[in-house]
Amino acid sequence: METPPPVPLVHASLGEKELAAVAEVFSSGWPAGQGPRGKALEAQLAERYEVADAVAASNCGAALHLALLALGVEPGDEVIVADYTFPAPAQAVRYVDAVPVFADVRADTGTVDPRSVADLITPRTVGVIAVDTLGVPADYGQLQTIADRHGLFLVEDAACAVGATYRGRQAGALAEVGCLSFHGRKGATSGEGGALLARDPRIGADARLRSSFGIGSIFDMGKVVGLPIPEFTEIGYNYKLSDIAAAILQVQLGRVDELLARRNAVAAQYTELLADEELLTVPFVPEDRTHAWQSYVVTLDAGVDRSAVAAELRGQGIGCGQGAWATHVQPVFRSRQKCPVSADLFARNLAVPMHAELTPDQVERVVNALRGAVRTHSTATRSTGGAA
Repeated sequence: METPPPVPLVHASLGEKELAAVAEVFSSGWPAGQGPRGKALEAQLAERYEVADAVAASNCGAALHLALLALGVEPGDEVIVADYTFPAPAQAVRYVDAVPVFADVRADTGTVDPRSVADLITPRTVGVIAVDTLGVPADYGQLQTIADRHGLFLVEDAACAVGATYRGRQAGALAEVGCLSFHGRKGATSGEGGALLARDPRIGADARLRSSFGIGSIFDMGKVVGLPIPEFTEIGYNYKLSDIAAAILQVQLGRVDELLARRNAVAAQYTELLADEELLTVPFVPEDRTHAWQSYVVTLDAGVDRSAVAAELRGQGIGCGQGAWATHVQPVFRSRQKCPVSADLFARNLAVPMHAELTPDQVERVVNALRGAVRTHSTATRSTGGAA
């Protein structure tokens, strides 16, 4: 019997329109950052998210770093970060020699628990970084109330949530500063890339300057008659997004609704087919928000051997992953904090293939393989001597 083709965990939806946009950049003579396509992308982002400014960046981690610099975080300050996530928020806090304080998360959504945030505030706390975990927005109503009560900034890490909404508002624009990712598995992608969204234009201006070594746009300087010689007055970084990537993203942003509709259909099929499986729990989406479905992550029963399930899926050519991370247990942070809900999700979550190119037949194949694997590798099943 012929082996079926692999079903990858992620797959970028890039095509002829994106290639044509890249060809236009090649013809323009300016492929580097902060050129005409970058400026056009920033204008498109500011309009889409209804913010005062948008700054294109090389990735979301860079955007988070720029946000903390622009917000004035100083060495020794404490910043509360969502624990169950890719560790970029905590790393950004470390970049500015501040202290990441890890907040536990909700068991149902994996997003930061506002009660945990409130309990962690000390006189040294200056702000909070919430995360739209795996594509579902956090509880920004409660989080903003807490931030306002204590005079803290609130940053939204919307890396996974392009296309999601919270109470009818776009994820990415749910706090004073939002950070987006355009990595290859996101709802809009240029392979790598990111953006900072700011309600205050001063935050945007600061981030844009620091993203280009602290001297601003070389492209703009080249159009000035004479010989302007910039002065380096701030320590800056090379966090620019190339005009090649910006051109791709302009096309991708125009396709967000189309690609999200396809992800929604995949998620709905997974949820329907897995609804009766007692050995796992499907994702939960509160009624006041929508999911971007960057990932489809199931939570396995405590008696299921996740490693064995993953090995079996991969052996059948089906991609899978662990979901997100419990940041506080990562060796680089050496934290003594306890975030038991985050640690439990880190131990039991499993990501299965999710992207806009999945077909219904592929989803059914994944579900059948997953159902068989969890039943084979469950202590409950083994104790009864067979599948349920």
